[in-house]
Amino acid sequence: MSEDTPQQRIGDYEIIRELGHGGMGKVYQVRNLLSDRVEAMKVVLPDLAGRSEFTSRFMREIKVLASLDHPNIAALRTAFTADDQFVMVMEYVEGVTLADRLERGTFSTAEALNYIDQVLAALSYAHGKNIIHRDIKPSNMMLTPQGVVKLMDFGLARSGNEIGLTMTGTTVGSLDFMSPEQVKSQPTDQRSDLYSVGVSLYQMVTRQRMFRATSGYSLMEAHVKEIPRPPMELQTALPKPVSDVIMMSVAKDPTQRFQTADAFRNALAQIRASLPQPSSEAATAATAELPLQALPATSTGQSATDRSPTQNAPATAAAVAQPAPSKGGRGLLLAVAAVLLLAVLAGAWIYKSRQRSEPIADGMGNTPTSTPSPVTNPPAQDASAPAQQPPPQAFPANATTPPPPTPAQEMAPRDSGSKPPSANSPTELTPGGSAPDSQAQDQAAAALAQKKLLDDMETESDHLESRAAAVESSLDTLEQQMHRDGVGLRGDMVASRSSMRTDLAKAKQAMTSGDTDRARHFLDLAQREVEKLETFLGHR
Repeated sequence: MSEDTPQQRIGDYEIIRELGHGGMGKVYQVRNLLSDRVEAMKVVLPDLAGRSEFTSRFMREIKVLASLDHPNIAALRTAFTADDQFVMVMEYVEGVTLADRLERGTFSTAEALNYIDQVLAALSYAHGKNIIHRDIKPSNMMLTPQGVVKLMDFGLARSGNEIGLTMTGTTVGSLDFMSPEQVKSQPTDQRSDLYSVGVSLYQMVTRQRMFRATSGYSLMEAHVKEIPRPPMELQTALPKPVSDVIMMSVAKDPTQRFQTADAFRNALAQIRASLPQPSSEAATAATAELPLQALPATSTGQSATDRSPTQNAPATAAAVAQPAPSKGGRGLLLAVAAVLLLAVLAGAWIYKSRQRSEPIADGMGNTPTSTPSPVTNPPAQDASAPAQQPPPQAFPANATTPPPPTPAQEMAPRDSGSKPPSANSPTELTPGGSAPDSQAQDQAAAALAQKKLLDDMETESDHLESRAAAVESSLDTLEQQMHRDGVGLRGDMVASRSSMRTDLAKAKQAMTSGDTDRARHFLDLAQREVEKLETFLGHR
């Protein structure tokens, strides 16, 4: 798919809009041209299609999703290849992620427990098939307008019979939600997912990160060594049993956590049973918090004319508050309107008359004088009388037709020499009798612009390579320190460093061959990887 002009169709699917993009590919909302069903399509980025680690991960996600069928997991529809790209078509889930919902404020305790219960139901099913998600976080939990949570993005999922999916000494996952064993690149099981669920629940009820670290390394160290503050210290209204359950789920030692998703669910179910049940008004208010645009068009089946009287109350109140004009007042209004209309018509007539009488210079630069016709004010009329029509000569039927020339204008000679040449006029000949070589001038200007663009890119590339060298040095130092502590460098950071090197080399090669478009593309990719690594190292 082109970077500048996105493809409008892939196979039998028409692209509607882009839903998002990440390190592996882009996700689109599409419509199946045969069934007319709206789906979500995930496509591996063209530049990643040749990188074996990314294509292997994408193929693994396809196979994992194909084996799952649960109401709380976004379903896989089909997968295929098109134009050497890997394509995965999934169930389109309408709604918002729990991360987006969290941006608007903390969840009530009942809401948070309900949503996490659905996530645990999905994990219980996946764990039963020996599949570990390894990237549980609120942004991978989609909340529909009906209140159903769908677990998404199994791109890092691992099946129990798969080995060698993680490089030695590397870690995978999202730092804020990563279990200690993931940080230390140790074997993971279902208890690692449950740790991430606990961190997600921590954020949902406190609206704060579990650890406030300033760099990626310090955050990883906190997961391994630091005990988080109990959630009830940050949110005093939170029931103590909820706080205790969260603290148990994020224990450093996996043996001290819940051992299964069902055990976690049972603990939450007991707490939910002891909570006061929300009233119908509170439930209605909670539903109303979902964004209006997330609701499907057919969810209510209600048109603008079907709304209740209270929904149209502002417009109705405004209409009632405006008093109806009395008969006497109506006559006064008509009189005022007639006077205003006469004033406008008279002004327009004066303007037209003056336009006709404006002098026009002759070819010698002399300006003939013309005496404008005297302007007489229209006779005063009774205010109650209807407005008179303007004289026909002052308002011709075709407003764009110019008025007939005056005698002075007809006698004025036309000096064609004073008229500037138009854009469509033929090119004038030079004294030598040949037209100027504009094509050669354009080529010279284009070559000059190309040289300047390449010079600017060279400068940008040098600056980017300096930043990349600083990143490489810091990563080398960090790796040595992490190996001493028994911690491995994150897998995505290892991949970013490799991509950064590759993209910089390709950008240099493109600049050498004068391919500015290709150079621009790879410079942008390298810039993205450098910024990602700088953020991880705390340089930004």
